[in-house]
Amino acid sequence: MDMDTDHKYAAVDEAAALDALDTFSERWDKKYPKISQSWRDNWANLSTYFKFPQEVRRLIYTTNTIEGFNRQLRKVTKSKSVFPTDDSLLKMLYLAMMDVTKKWTGRRQDWSVIYAQMAIFFGDRIPE
Repeated sequence: MDMDTDHKYAAVDEAAALDALDTFSERWDKKYPKISQSWRDNWANLSTYFKFPQEVRRLIYTTNTIEGFNRQLRKVTKSKSVFPTDDSLLKMLYLAMMDVTKKWTGRRQDWSVIYAQMAIFFGDRIPE
């Protein structure tokens, strides 16, 4: 089964996304009825995505960096199955995070636009 990523995330607004969901439903509901029903049942939460401008939405659905970061953290915790305290786990994750983020040198080409949009939505939470 393939729900084309471009259609899923490229809808220009909520109405277009609902149209895409209807198209998906027509094609797949007979075989996989729970997928579109789950989207519809959770639409109130999922549709908040459309409050943001397209540049920010693209950042939200781009998960490769997040998945890689989580993989690095799992690698660190997998080698040690028991931690004596919650603090020891947090310290190990903090040190792993510091090590992983040292390697982050690239910058998104459209970061200035994304940053400006994020400042509008989350200005009180973005450091200067």
